[in-house]
Amino acid sequence: MHTRISSLLSKRPKLIAKVFFSEKVQVNQDMFRFGAKSFFSGRNFSTKFNEISNLVKKNKVVVFMKGIPEEPRCGFSNAVVQILRMHGVTYDAHDVLKDEELRQGIKDFSTWPTIPQVFINGEFVGGCDILLEMHKNGELIEELKKAGITSALLEKEESSQSDRDKSKE
Repeated sequence: MHTRISSLLSKRPKLIAKVFFSEKVQVNQDMFRFGAKSFFSGRNFSTKFNEISNLVKKNKVVVFMKGIPEEPRCGFSNAVVQILRMHGVTYDAHDVLKDEELRQGIKDFSTWPTIPQVFINGEFVGGCDILLEMHKNGELIEELKKAGITSALLEKEESSQSDRDKSKE
């Protein structure tokens, strides 16, 4: 299990576990229903897996979402867009509603059942809830820093601190 998911489970085990495992069951039912016919056939699966692997490594921040940043098609995707906008992050966005294989493929790739999904430096970070939690507790700024991205919120904070220091002089 991913580290961030584990830390959230320890903080809110019932809520997170309920969401994660109830949706995981649905994904497993979908996998069973579609079987090898569409998403999970050998060559098709490995091709899509390689395509997704290349997509998540193409930019420092990559988001798989419903809609596009200018027109998110769900509230969770919109929340991710707003968080990244507050931090001034430039990112690649992929609309999973336009490609059912991508929509299912990204869930299989990350072993995470919901959309949106955020990747930083090619590593799966999480969905809306996890990104929001990271934003609130400052972990997102640190994660972005590891990727060589300075958060606009950090720049504003440093600028405000500099202004306060000058006014004290």
